[in-house]
Amino acid sequence: MTDFSITKEKTGNRLLVQRMTMTGILAAVTTLMTVYLFHIPIGTNGGYVHLGDAIIYLSAALLPMQYACAVGAIGGGLADLLTSPVWTPATVIIKILICLPFSAKEGKIVTKRNVAALFIAFCISAAGYYIAEGILFGFTASIFTSLPGSIVQSGGSAAAFLILGSALDRAGLKRNMAKG
Repeated sequence: MTDFSITKEKTGNRLLVQRMTMTGILAAVTTLMTVYLFHIPIGTNGGYVHLGDAIIYLSAALLPMQYACAVGAIGGGLADLLTSPVWTPATVIIKILICLPFSAKEGKIVTKRNVAALFIAFCISAAGYYIAEGILFGFTASIFTSLPGSIVQSGGSAAAFLILGSALDRAGLKRNMAKG
C-alpha cells in the first residue's frame, strides 16, 4: 500500500528548496535594484545611492538569518563587482552585518523590532563604509564623502522597505509563506 501523505522529510526538502529559491531571486533583485534601477552615482569615490538595501532588509524580515545574509552578500557583492570592484570585500561584510538587527520570526514584515533595525542597519552601514573609505582614500576625506551618501542611501532604503513591507503585510505574504 502506498502512502501519499507528505512526510516530514519531503516537507523539509520543500522548505529548503523554497528558501534557496527565494534567496537566489532576492539576491538577483538586490543586484538589479543596486546597479540598474534607482542607481545614482555620487561623489568621486565610486559610491552611489540605490534601493538595493531595501531588498536586503526585506530579505532579513522574511527569511532565516543565514539566507538573508546570503542575499546581502551575494546581491551587494555582485553589484559592486559590476560597478566598482574595489568596494566588493567591504560590501560583502557590511551587507551581512546589516541583516543582523532584523528578525523574520514574527508574523509580519514591519514590526517594532524591524523598524528599530533600520536605524541600527544605518549605523552599521555608515560606520562600515566610513572605515572602508578611510582605508582606501584616507579618513579625513571619508568624513565628507561617506556620511552624506550613507544618510541618503539608508534613508531611501528604509522608506522603500517600510512602503513595500507594509504592502506585503496587507497582502498577507508571511501568512501565505507559512502555509507553504
